[in-house]
Amino acid sequence: MRAEPTTGSARAQLAALVERTHGARDPLVDLPRPPDARPAAVLMLFGVLDTLPSDHAARAEPVSRDLDVLLLARATTLRAHPGQVAFPGGRLDPGDDGPVGAALREAREETGLDPEGVEVLGVLADIPLAFSGHLVTPVLGWWRHPSPVHVVDEAESAAVFRAPVADLLNPANRGVTVIRRDGQEWRGPGFLVRHASGHHLVWGFTGMLLDGLFDRLGWTEPWDDSRELPLDLPEDRDPPPAQR
Repeated sequence: MRAEPTTGSARAQLAALVERTHGARDPLVDLPRPPDARPAAVLMLFGVLDTLPSDHAARAEPVSRDLDVLLLARATTLRAHPGQVAFPGGRLDPGDDGPVGAALREAREETGLDPEGVEVLGVLADIPLAFSGHLVTPVLGWWRHPSPVHVVDEAESAAVFRAPVADLLNPANRGVTVIRRDGQEWRGPGFLVRHASGHHLVWGFTGMLLDGLFDRLGWTEPWDDSRELPLDLPEDRDPPPAQR
């Protein structure tokens, strides 16, 4: 991925990224497109924390210690991707106003946020997930008026939290996840996150989205891509679509 120049605030850089990619529609993650893919959307919502800022001083000028991104941990009892960290999002419903409407609806249903406080900066190029048959549209947002977030449905989510971006960029929290099975290997970027709800590993599709976004913005700091982060997956669990 090519790095973009660092200018202005984080919000301005995110908005500029949407403008730059609107014509070319370069995806953050380049994956094979499945036939008859079902549309879905995720909300990549950034804002400014009012508590617990990062201890890490990021190299990129726009990344302050209190810049954060909204994430959730899926319930461990779910059949698909249990326990994994993800962006709020899901499939488009017939009543949704496109990917933006779907992303905001899912975020409200999953985290309890008030969509009125979210400034939608725009959408990025669709990303296909061949195994699940989805075509995912990342929706970039800025939290103009932050609202409280929490686990709305314990059957769906185990935790909802705002992760400091500087912590994600910290090389000490970065590595790769590796799945080796039947003579094949799947590798992808991983991020370690500490939160009141516990320690979380961001990987799979969500890790790839963050990695691609940080690269495009020029925020990525040099990190050890030979460092493996353990997944502790049961032997009978399939790797997530983005790892295939």
